[in-house]
Amino acid sequence: MRKIETHIKTFIKKHKFKLGVVFVVFLVWLFCLPSQLFKTPTSTVLESREGVMMGARIADDGQWRFPQLDSVPYRFEHSILYFEDEYFYTHPGFNPVSITKALWQNISTHSRRGGSTLTQQVIRLSRKNQKRTYFEKLIEIFQATRLEAGTTKKEILNLYASYAPFGGNVVGLETASWRYFGIPASELSWGQSAALAVLPNAPALIFPGKNEVILKQKRDKLLFKLFQKGIIDKTTYELAIAERLPGKPFPLPEIAPHLTEKARIEHTGERIQSTIDLSLQQKTNRIVKEHYFQLKQNQIHNLSVLVLDVNTKEVLAYVGNAPTTKEHNNYVDIIDKNRSTGSVLKPFLYSALLNAGELLPNMLVADVPTTVNGYSPENFDNTFNGAVPASVALSRSLNVPAVRMLREYGLQRFYNRLHDVKLSSIDHPADYYGLSLILGGAESSLWQVTNAYAGLASTLNFFNNSSSEYRPNEFMEPNYIKNKKADFGKKQQNPSVFNAGAIYKTFTAMKEVNRPQGEENWSFFSNSQPIAWKTGTSFGFKDAWAVGVTPKYAIGVWVGNADGEGRPGLTGIQAAAPVLFDVLDVLPTSSQWFTTPYDELTEAEICRKSGHLANVFCEETFSEFIPKNGVKTAPCPYHQKVFLNASGTARVNSSCYELSEMKQKSWFALPPVMEYYYAPLHPEYKPLPPFKNSCLQEGENLMEFIFPKRNETILLAKDFNETTQELIFKLAHRDPERTVYWYLDSEYVGSTDTFHELAISPKPGSHILTVMDSEGNELRENIEIEKL
Repeated sequence: MRKIETHIKTFIKKHKFKLGVVFVVFLVWLFCLPSQLFKTPTSTVLESREGVMMGARIADDGQWRFPQLDSVPYRFEHSILYFEDEYFYTHPGFNPVSITKALWQNISTHSRRGGSTLTQQVIRLSRKNQKRTYFEKLIEIFQATRLEAGTTKKEILNLYASYAPFGGNVVGLETASWRYFGIPASELSWGQSAALAVLPNAPALIFPGKNEVILKQKRDKLLFKLFQKGIIDKTTYELAIAERLPGKPFPLPEIAPHLTEKARIEHTGERIQSTIDLSLQQKTNRIVKEHYFQLKQNQIHNLSVLVLDVNTKEVLAYVGNAPTTKEHNNYVDIIDKNRSTGSVLKPFLYSALLNAGELLPNMLVADVPTTVNGYSPENFDNTFNGAVPASVALSRSLNVPAVRMLREYGLQRFYNRLHDVKLSSIDHPADYYGLSLILGGAESSLWQVTNAYAGLASTLNFFNNSSSEYRPNEFMEPNYIKNKKADFGKKQQNPSVFNAGAIYKTFTAMKEVNRPQGEENWSFFSNSQPIAWKTGTSFGFKDAWAVGVTPKYAIGVWVGNADGEGRPGLTGIQAAAPVLFDVLDVLPTSSQWFTTPYDELTEAEICRKSGHLANVFCEETFSEFIPKNGVKTAPCPYHQKVFLNASGTARVNSSCYELSEMKQKSWFALPPVMEYYYAPLHPEYKPLPPFKNSCLQEGENLMEFIFPKRNETILLAKDFNETTQELIFKLAHRDPERTVYWYLDSEYVGSTDTFHELAISPKPGSHILTVMDSEGNELRENIEIEKL
């Protein structure tokens, strides 16, 4: 043993310099490759959930270079090996025989021959095709051996297929396959694979569409070699040589162009397998195209559709814009652009009131002329209903009840709820929007609005599918990347925003079809599968919305012009709803509706006429499941006990009638202004009988001003001739047959009968408006009049 150690020491001492050189060379060899061999930018590629390419964007350096392949298809692998490097799987990175032959030919003849292996070519590609010299060749061999030592043969072949040039600005097999044949590399035939295998050998010379004779000769020679080697049979060989050569590059798929662009911005240079359902996306594209051709006849040029999976928040279909022209902003992705919301926020207010126990599903709400700080909302048809059930106000999208309910709920309070459902684009202070917030005074995007509706549905679904529990992140951002798990948070007992009972009752109201006047085609929508849906139209007919949810899907539609131009007929019901229901029809058919969340509901006795909790005077009642907090609402204020004379024609009291002769009766009576508009629309409604003439009427609410309202500032308008217009004061009286006398600042100005409306031309300033009926009942109001 000592003798061996002595020999080793002697050898090291004698060859110390040589060993040092070898060690240095080894270190250089060990670290001669960069940590990342290729740092060139790649194209952004978007695939459907099935793995089908839907679109791509060029790399930052102007090359079509798709991200690296996972594997090389069998046909191309054999084609490239038998054309470039038949001994690829046996050599250590370079082929001494090929190098020797190439060197001898280069020395002995004027022709040039390459002897590089595929591994060497990968190194040359990574070094950006340095000038070919013998020294450069040595570097390639040196690095190729290092690459072979640390990388599998399959990985090296994959690098070559991903970064080899295929003519022009086409780089990589997958890119070439799509550009020259319009198919993925996995579907290449033998003829196509062979044609692409010969292209990297001389991409500048053999360019598809040019030098086709040379290209065909090389391809056919390769195919014959494959036949000789037994890789393909005779029939396959004959069919392969009959295939056409690659010609003019194919355009890449553009199935979801706006989502592809979104992916380019958010995931530059990556291959993204999305959550998009290819079939649904293609069907939605067709629907959008068909409706676009109809809408453009009315100079409406832009349209977008978003479909989400309610339970996973995955994007299933994404159409950012209609197939319009560049002149009409076809490149603009409308889905993430803020637009006036119209009425699509009303369901959130309805849910908020139900959740807080400040509203019951069918409670009567006032629909009468309303002015708040100079703001006077109007319904779409410019009429008033007096009183309507809250569910009907929602399904018919009545503006006046919505504004009155928002005022009662609280503007700041509702603004906070909108932020809870992640409508973050509504970012000005609440006072900036005012009560018009509920009618489109704010802006949000189709992305956020559709997601908010989906959040309501997923809240309800999870509550029903779990042990009556909630999750904190139901309104999380939608996701379009497959296999990216959604984090809804840990289970909790309390809702993060609205409880399941309030949401269920909101969806029930939204499911009801209430045909607006003049919408003859409305019955078409009632034939579709169950859906809770809402339309919206912005001021000036600039934005039309339709958003709906089923237990599985959320669908959002926006129609309009990207430049903000309004058009007659650009309404949610006419322009957006037909698109919504066409998309609904191509979704998997289901008659399933949301499960009733009984744990968040309680059974209560409801007054049939008013929708309030029944009081002792309600004659017609029924049992209904209402949100638990609904028991906090007040009993019906409209049913009261009245005393009538023996004939039942007049009301009486102890001041004018014998108690023993009075008849007691329960009566449904609305306040004067509500009754003024309600009674003509409801023939079954019976106003309270008038009091007997001799009876005292203390505390009786007989009259109410329709216009002006309490503490209202009135503007004196002028016509085109600069003439100040008269003001039309209106009054509701329980007994319209009585004569009413009008006074302005104690000065008599006129009288009215039956229809209590009086035109007056007052001067600007503060006034007291007084009315007195023929029985001496009086009502007065302070008013402030200003010039416009």
